[in-house]
Amino acid sequence: MHIQTYKTEIFKENQNLFDFLIHWLPEKIQENTIIVVTSKIVALSEGRTRTIQSPEDKEAIIRSESDWMMRTKYTWLTIKNNMIMASAGVDESNADGKIILLPQDSFHSAELIRNQLQKHYHVQNLGVLITDSRLLPLRNGTVGVALGYTGFVGLRDYRGTKDMFGRVLKLSRVDVADSLATAAVLQMGEGDECRPLALITEAYVDFIDTVDQQELDIDIREDLYQPLFENMKNIPEQVFKKLKK
Repeated sequence: MHIQTYKTEIFKENQNLFDFLIHWLPEKIQENTIIVVTSKIVALSEGRTRTIQSPEDKEAIIRSESDWMMRTKYTWLTIKNNMIMASAGVDESNADGKIILLPQDSFHSAELIRNQLQKHYHVQNLGVLITDSRLLPLRNGTVGVALGYTGFVGLRDYRGTKDMFGRVLKLSRVDVADSLATAAVLQMGEGDECRPLALITEAYVDFIDTVDQQELDIDIREDLYQPLFENMKNIPEQVFKKLKK
């Protein structure tokens, strides 16, 4: 797998995202390529920013963006779009005095980008991956996460196949989308690198036209961390229902 990042100018709020992409990406893109776009510039293109005057303003915005939230030592722990994240993705870094929310619908945004770039580059097998960063329990440092994607299968299922010793695998599945996001975000950086775009080529993925947007979601009753959720008594029942298939 090869990852190529692209250093760009700073993306402005309400700037045309398609024009930005074709300006900074190569003139030609080959088949079986995944275009990686940081969620921040997607959100900026959608005008997903807010101006805040106080910590209370920020808290109100996080609350409105979350399905559930709880105060922690450093930030808010939230559930949004069936994912646990800090402060519902509301970000103040590299935001020029405003806070930036997540894109309204990252899967829809990825599909729009893909449709435009397929026509521009005259390619069929093209993936688009919109990334953000997240923290993992009991691990220091951020890794990438796929907020939305299209054009490729995001989950590889090994269940029912055999391992190298002939044992039938019963549980093994690989989160392809988040793995690609983590690899790309590592190269794109989290500080002043100004590399919001990347191309992934020669990746071990299956390209498709229509993705299952729920393929990475897991029934909370089957989740490894299910006992922790049971102890979080203040999570409303409607949030649990969203986490159940």
